[in-house]
Amino acid sequence: MAESVVTNEAHNGEPGGPEGEATRRDFIHIAASAAAVGAGVMVAWPLINSMNPAADTLALATIDFDVTKVMEGQQVVITWQGKPVFVRHRTAAEVQRAIADNTASLKDPATDQDRTKVGHEPFLVVVGSCTHLGCIPTFGTGDYGGWFCPCHGSHYDASGRIRKGPAPTNLVVPPYEFTTATSVRIG
Repeated sequence: MAESVVTNEAHNGEPGGPEGEATRRDFIHIAASAAAVGAGVMVAWPLINSMNPAADTLALATIDFDVTKVMEGQQVVITWQGKPVFVRHRTAAEVQRAIADNTASLKDPATDQDRTKVGHEPFLVVVGSCTHLGCIPTFGTGDYGGWFCPCHGSHYDASGRIRKGPAPTNLVVPPYEFTTATSVRIG
């Protein structure tokens, strides 16, 4: 009968050490994996960081505007986060017509009350980019007393709701609030 020979190498981390003890090879694998993950993060960080908003955009995260500068029946275009924003002071007739159109057949149903602030119904604040392809609609030339996008023929009413044309949704209402009776903060 042959005897089994058991060699017991020194316990220096080489094969043959006590079970469960880490070897040099295990350490090298862990260190190499950690280095690879670190290198991957270092390579990916510039790409991920480039997706953050630019510093000039962040500087315009909020903007305050005095609505007394807008006469009744007119609009002012201001820039917020690099986008045009229409601040329109609607006449009483435009507000009444917009409220009456709440029951009209709309592509993107929304009431006029959903698009304005209580107590400030004459003022409408919308992002001035057509929701079809991002063109800037013209004021007062649409079939519904609102805006018209001449590039592709989208018509918006006095509440910024799409009424006719290829645009899929209403003009976007940015986050805004009235900080005083005459000052609006957008953003």
